Order: sequence, then C-alpha cells, then structure tokens
Amino acid sequence: MKKHIRLLTVVPIALLAVLAVMTLLSWFWNPYIFIVFAALFAIATLATVWLNVRFQHHFYRYLEKISQSLNMIDQDVLNHFPLPTMVLGSDTKVVWYNDLFRRKVLQGRDVFGGKFSRILPDLTVEDMVEKPISIKLEGRYYTVYGARTDQENGLFYTLYFVDDTTLKATYEEYQKSRPTVALAVIDNMEELLQTAKDSERAQIQGQIETILEHWIGKTTGFFRRLGNDRFLIMLEERHLEEAVKGRFSVLDRVREVTAGGRMSATLSIGVGRGGESFHECEEMARQALDMALGRGGDQAAVRSKDGYEFYGGVSKGVEKRTRVRSRIIASALSELIDGSSNVLIMGHKGSDLDALGAAVGMYRAVVSRGKDARIVVNRKTSLAQSLLRRMDQENMGRALVEPIDALDMIDDQTLLIVVDTHRPDFLDSVEVYRQCEHVVVIDHHRKMVEHIDNAVIFFHEPFASSACEMVTELLQYMTSPGLGRFEAEALLAGIMLDTKDFVFRTGVRTFEAAAFLRRKGADTVAVKKMFSGSVDSYQKKAMMVTEAEIYRNCAISCSRLSGTDMRISAAQAADELLNIDGVDASFVLYSENNVVFVSGRSMGLVNVQIIMESIGGGGHLTMAGAQLSGVGLEDARQQLLKAIDTYQENRAIESGRIDGKDG
Repeated sequence: MKKHIRLLTVVPIALLAVLAVMTLLSWFWNPYIFIVFAALFAIATLATVWLNVRFQHHFYRYLEKISQSLNMIDQDVLNHFPLPTMVLGSDTKVVWYNDLFRRKVLQGRDVFGGKFSRILPDLTVEDMVEKPISIKLEGRYYTVYGARTDQENGLFYTLYFVDDTTLKATYEEYQKSRPTVALAVIDNMEELLQTAKDSERAQIQGQIETILEHWIGKTTGFFRRLGNDRFLIMLEERHLEEAVKGRFSVLDRVREVTAGGRMSATLSIGVGRGGESFHECEEMARQALDMALGRGGDQAAVRSKDGYEFYGGVSKGVEKRTRVRSRIIASALSELIDGSSNVLIMGHKGSDLDALGAAVGMYRAVVSRGKDARIVVNRKTSLAQSLLRRMDQENMGRALVEPIDALDMIDDQTLLIVVDTHRPDFLDSVEVYRQCEHVVVIDHHRKMVEHIDNAVIFFHEPFASSACEMVTELLQYMTSPGLGRFEAEALLAGIMLDTKDFVFRTGVRTFEAAAFLRRKGADTVAVKKMFSGSVDSYQKKAMMVTEAEIYRNCAISCSRLSGTDMRISAAQAADELLNIDGVDASFVLYSENNVVFVSGRSMGLVNVQIIMESIGGGGHLTMAGAQLSGVGLEDARQQLLKAIDTYQENRAIESGRIDGKDG
C-alpha cells in the first residue's frame, strides 16, 4: 500500500517536471507558445498542490476512521490471523484486510475503500453472515464465514475466507469415483435366436458382447455375463454421467445388430446410482431394469434416491410368444379367487371398452368358480355406455356396483382385481383400492413410476395389445371359465378398440385371442355396433379435425366444444388426423371441469408416450393421453408444443449419432 501512496506523489511531480522542460524549450521556438505553456504550467502546479492537500486530508481522515474501528490490538491479531480476513463498513466498503487476504484472495491487488460488490458481485454481505457461503475466486475455492459487529462508531462486518480447494477437489473426486451398478438384458434374445440361422447365433451374441466391450472399454468399469442374455456392469459415476449425456448411445449400437436383416436386437439397462452400499445400488438397478422392461424395453432406466430417469424407448418392442407366464399367472389367480370371500373388479376412471370388457371377462371367470363378484364402475363417467346398455339387456346389471356402494362389500378376505391400469390415482375409486388388502393387477400400458406396489400378482405385459387380450389368455388356462357369447363380444370389443380394428399393436397372440373369442360365439357385427355414435358426436369429431394445425409433423387440435361424449369424440378425432398426409402424430385437447384432456395418437414413427409423460400423462408408443389440472387450454397447448420440441430435439440428436456412428 505504501508503494501505491508513493506513486500518487511521484507521478504528478514527474509530469510537472516534463511540462516545465517543454515550457523552457518553447521559449526558443515561439514566444507566444511559451506564454501558453507557462500558463498551463502554472494552472497544473496549483491544481496538483490543491489535489495533493485534499488527498492527504481525506487519507488521514480514512486512517483515523480505521484506527477508530480497529484498535492496534485488533489489527495486530487479525493481521497475524492464519486465515484471509476482510473488514467492511456499514456501507459495505472495504475498511481493512490482512496481508494474507491481499496475497491469496486479491492476488496482490489493493481494494481499500472499494465496494464489496466489486469483489463478489453475485453475493451480499448479509448472505455470508446468515450462513457460510462457498465461492470460487482466482481458480480457488473458499468457504466464507461472516460476523456482524455493532460498535459505537457504526456497524462492521468481518469476513473470514477458508481456503478448502484441496478438500473440495477431494470431495469432487470422491463423488465422480462413486461406483454405480447396472444390469443389462437383451430384450429379444430368444426371438433373435429363433429366427437366426445356426451359423448366425454365435455371431449375434458376439456382436452384442463386442458392442458392450467397446462401450465399457472407454471407462474404468467392467462387465460380466450373468446368463445367456443378462450382464452385470460396474461403472464409476463420472462415466455414467457421460453415458447419460450421450443418452446411452449403446442402445443405438445394439439396435444395429440384426438376425439376417429380419429382426433388430434391443437392449434394456437398469442403473442404480447414489446408494449407500453396493447392495443398495444393485437393488436399485433391479428396480430400474424392471421399470425399463415394463415400459417396453429398448431403453435405459436410471434409479436414484430422487426417482427415475428414462432414456431411449424408441422402438415398438417385440412381442413375447411364450405363454408360460400366462399359464402360471392363471394358476396363481385361481388360487387367490378360491381363497377369497368375494371379488371386486375395477378399471380406470372413465372406463372404456377395454377396461369394462376385461372386467366382464374376469367377472365370468370368478362367478364360474362359485365366488361372489362385482364390477366397480362409475356409470356416469364411463365411456363404455354401449356395453353398459348391453349388460342391462343381458340381465347383468346386478354385476355392476357404484364405488360408494362397493365400500360396504369389503372385508379382510376381499380380492380386488384391477384391469387396464396400474396407477392408483387412475383408478375408478382410490378408496376401494386402499381398503382392499389383497390386490391383483392386469395391465398392458407401459409401466409408470407411480404404480401399484402392493399387488399380490402384478401381471404386466406392455407388448400385449389390450387388457382384454391378456384376460382372454388367462381365461384359456382357468378351469371352467364359463365364457358365453356376450362375454366374448365384450372382450373382442376391447381388443378392437385398442388395436383400431387390428391395425395398431397387433401381434400373433392378438389374433389367437380373437380367434378363441370367435369360437366362443363372438359376433363381429354385434361388436361393431358398440362403436356406433350419435350424429352430434360425429359432428364434433369433424369440427376437431377441421380446426387442427400442423406443427413439426404433428396435427394439433384445441377444441372448446363440450359434452358428455367429448372423450370419445376427441379420441376418434385424433385417429382421423393420422390419415392426413405428412402427419406422424396427432393430439386433440379439450377442457372439462377445469381439467384439460389430451389425447395422443401416432403411426409408430413418433413415440407419443414419451411426449405425454413429459406433461404428466402416459400410455403406449402409438396411443397415449394426459390430464392437466388447473391450467387453461392455451397453457396446455404451450406445454404440449414444448414437449414436442424437446422430443424432436432428442430424436434429432439420436438420429445424428446413428448416422455419424458415434459409439
């Protein structure tokens, strides 16, 4: 500081000396110029003397203030304090700091009298007084502790800077080197080997292992084969973060492996991170893998204490041709029914033909085993009014019960069978679910994080076309199902609804289920009549199609129409919009009771499930929906547009990665 004060005196004197020499030299050049320079020299001399006096006056007053603020003992103690220390006045100007602060924090600079905001512009002094603050200055990390002192001559702040660069670097390295556990499974290994030639089988397995070796080889981790199609992978957190940033590009590499060009291999990965132990991480990895498989496979699910994150899931998934699981589930379900006092069957809110049709099929199976059964349904909000009318005509009205009446039928041995949903908040009655101790879930929608987690049997097949298809398979393995013509038509109606007359999500087992129902007497004409609508609903559907706009190859229609049949009309309008040339996906929005409903459809090129999940919904790759509470129609539209943008951007990144072969 003394050096800087000396410069303030020497520099003006040197400049006056130069001006004096120039004034003398101008005498020999031009007398008039000499007069001008002489006048300037006199003015500069007087100004310098005046400014120097003023500076000394203010400087000594400043020193006096410092001496009043910090006595000699305080200054000596703080100057020899082993931490960089700074004192601020009530106006947050720098009053004093020790030599250690000047050397380490200021890098040799002086800031006496300067504002604190010039040193740390993003923080306030009060922030540091309330709690320690971590900062970064000149490439080093500090934790700043503040103390407030109220003295007779004003308020002062003392800040202590603890240099913990080494500690934080060690902590950062610890976090980056934390182990994570991943479990990977080849979704369709059995199907690949079935369609491959003998000479191709070893080649397919070798190609997939080579891809995994190439991926893990770039890291400090390792992987081990656990079975024919399962692998254990250990990674450090730093390398998992790279995989997350790359959206698990290894999924794209595996998808390039084909069995003779006929079927692509797909990989599912479950990752557990942030656990307290290897056991906890492995358990989280298992849960994540179950979630990835439950959502259709061909994706990575990362499980942490904060929840799930999903990456991939762009393919349609491969149908599982084995019925072993259906036979095992049917046997276990039969035992549960026989051991129950009564059975309640319930679907989702606003039950459609698939939910109610599956419930009718399960009702017949339970009654045939001599047990009392009821279908819990809210008749006013149900979308399957045509099937409800048929039930009344078939004298099956007594099989239906309203949710509020079903509560009186529940005891300790009541069995609840949930069909066509696995989320508790989507059920027709959450209260009925909560009071039942024994729960069975039968659903085909891609698995959501908020699923029913206390089910005795969780029969979940995301590759199935519909819940009715799954129930039809179960009925074939349950003794004496007593399936009649009406029940067969109800189940066939559910299959036709979700497959759009056997166009979407239709596999071999779908046709086998339909053939079984046909043999049981299902009349396709009678089933088709269940889909008939009124002239008013048809006009609403046409108006929604007319009002649609095209955005990034997606048809979007925001309807302000209302009515009891809006859900059906919106879904049908979304289906119709797919017939427009250049449209890969369609979305229809409408508002009802301060809730915006979104119905999404696609031909398979766009995964509407991912788009709907980003705004709180769910579903399948080709058919999904969402409900947005407390928002207006335009706000919901903006959320949808943003979700489409995010999906298309991620899709473009993945497409570019595939084209560039960035493994």
